[in-house]
Amino acid sequence: MPGNAAVTRSTLRQQIADALRDEVLGGRLQPGQEFTVKEIAEQYGVSATPVREALVDLSAQGLLDADHHRGFHVHEYSVADYRGIVEARSLVTDGMFQFLDEGQARFSLFDDARAIGALTAVRRRGEEAQRAALAGDLTVLIGYDLRFWRELSALFGNTYLADFLNRLRVQSWVCAVQHLRRLTDLRGRLWSAHTELVDALAVRDTETARAIVDAYNAHSLALVEGRAEG
Repeated sequence: MPGNAAVTRSTLRQQIADALRDEVLGGRLQPGQEFTVKEIAEQYGVSATPVREALVDLSAQGLLDADHHRGFHVHEYSVADYRGIVEARSLVTDGMFQFLDEGQARFSLFDDARAIGALTAVRRRGEEAQRAALAGDLTVLIGYDLRFWRELSALFGNTYLADFLNRLRVQSWVCAVQHLRRLTDLRGRLWSAHTELVDALAVRDTETARAIVDAYNAHSLALVEGRAEG
């Protein structure tokens, strides 16, 4: 019985953390917005303990800041922060491509049918992300984009690296949306080369894959920096 209670609390903790993360990504929790454990517990109709644990988790991920004896507030990222995050995630993806160059990527060890199946599933996620990007639907794009990169990075066989990249990508989106949600029309302005990246990796063309990621980073930085200057 105690074990079941622990699992339930852990699951609730994760559900609350996921819900609050979505609130931040959706722009419904604004940068600097303050709240307390009690307010969140009342909002979701749960006890304070899993809420406090969820907020501590989100603080450790860099999405929230703890105010001593007061509560929490949404972390406000600067453009300099965004540059640093983009640089960090670029180093991670470059390392992943290096694995592929050296024949260490997990999907290079699969038989052809399994490799094709795994990449096909990732490509479908990329297609959905592309459609959302071209339509300027930021909320839908973020969901598919995070899933795309999470599934793509998992193919390289290092769960620690994949988890770290996912954390960086969440942080980069939290930072980006603080600027991009102020724009009224994002149609055609968001990166949408997901399937091109998958196609390059499918044939082990890491040179093209690196060029695609470099172009993505430059595009993202220009968009966020341009919005900040504007």
